[in-house]
Amino acid sequence: MQDYRRLGVRLGLLINPQSQEVKVDRPGQEVTVLESPLAIECGVVMPGFVLEMGRIWS
Repeated sequence: MQDYRRLGVRLGLLINPQSQEVKVDRPGQEVTVLESPLAIECGVVMPGFVLEMGRIWS
């Protein structure tokens, strides 16, 4: 994720289907860890886009 951040990526999602955990990485902020989220709102970078997680967790 550090390489992506260095290249200017404004939103990184690291999804671990085994632990049902998502790490959300945004520049200038601490990494946020979400436990089994049903959906992830990507609003600032992709307005209106919501990543539905149900199919990933099943």
